[in-house]
Amino acid sequence: MSIRKLTTMALLVAIAVTGSTFISIPTGIARAYPVQHAINVISAILLGPVPTIIVAFMTAIIRILTGTGSLLAIPGSVIGAACAALAYQYSCSKWLAGAGEVFGTGILASLVAVPYAQLLMGTSVGALFFMPAFVTSSLIGAILGIIVANSLRTSAKYITLTEQKKR
Repeated sequence: MSIRKLTTMALLVAIAVTGSTFISIPTGIARAYPVQHAINVISAILLGPVPTIIVAFMTAIIRILTGTGSLLAIPGSVIGAACAALAYQYSCSKWLAGAGEVFGTGILASLVAVPYAQLLMGTSVGALFFMPAFVTSSLIGAILGIIVANSLRTSAKYITLTEQKKR
């Protein structure tokens, strides 16, 4: 992996952790942290599947250690990141990357969270208990991520064109 890619990954982890500290939305049973999901979509578009999963996992671990996330941050972010990255890799569509994030986090991760929470957190809840909060958080984050990714792509194209004109 190149230094540029590692630096980008570290920057995205830092933005996700910092954003989760300051931006959260109460969604009934839990708090939604859309910055994590936005970073998942941005990372999926910029970096590819493996770096995206690493960024999501590192962010989740740091959020757990700093108290801004629960143990549910791991399945909630990693599964969504994997789905977003794979959706983008096979389609090259930012919208499908966002849809992958919402499906991965909102549907798959909320179902995985039930036995995960029972084993690691000692809570027993119904199969659809986490779904409203996970869908809300991932949907807001996916939309934000698509908007930011569009801006980054436009800026990168402008910078590249400007550099070519200077030569």
